[in-house]
Amino acid sequence: MDGSEQRLCASLLLKIQEQIDRTIHLISLLPLDQTNWKPAIAGAWPVEMLVGHLLDCLAGFCAVLAAAEPEHLAHFYELRNLQVNHACSPSEAVTRIALYSARIDEGFALLEDANLDATVATVFVEHGEPLLTLLLGNLEHLINHKHQLFTYLKEMGVAVSTRDLYRFRG
Repeated sequence: MDGSEQRLCASLLLKIQEQIDRTIHLISLLPLDQTNWKPAIAGAWPVEMLVGHLLDCLAGFCAVLAAAEPEHLAHFYELRNLQVNHACSPSEAVTRIALYSARIDEGFALLEDANLDATVATVFVEHGEPLLTLLLGNLEHLINHKHQLFTYLKEMGVAVSTRDLYRFRG
């Protein structure tokens, strides 16, 4: 992908990479002796389940990219065999996030700005939705659960601040 010609795709990928970076950073702050901690909210997930769900958030990007480029990214379907939404250790999560991140980069290398409005069928919407809508939906999903992890860390007494959640520019 030529950055000068594919500015929208490049910008979107940068934002996704930033969120992945901040997610890994927050996971690295988890006290290893508190991975089964959960807030006193009915139905709340323990930390290890939230971390496992973050893998599902990233797998969603890969599913969308594979649907957008099924011939070139057929090997992405192997990712479906990897467990998500399970009790996951921080070290396993970081390793798996690196795998998903590499696949996301690979998928974006095939995208062009002009294709962001292409209709892509999904398991949720059979007639499809625009590729950009699906990518933004997955970004929103990741950001929401990243913030949930941030909130968990705060409630656990870990000293986190806005700089742990966002990458400041300038």
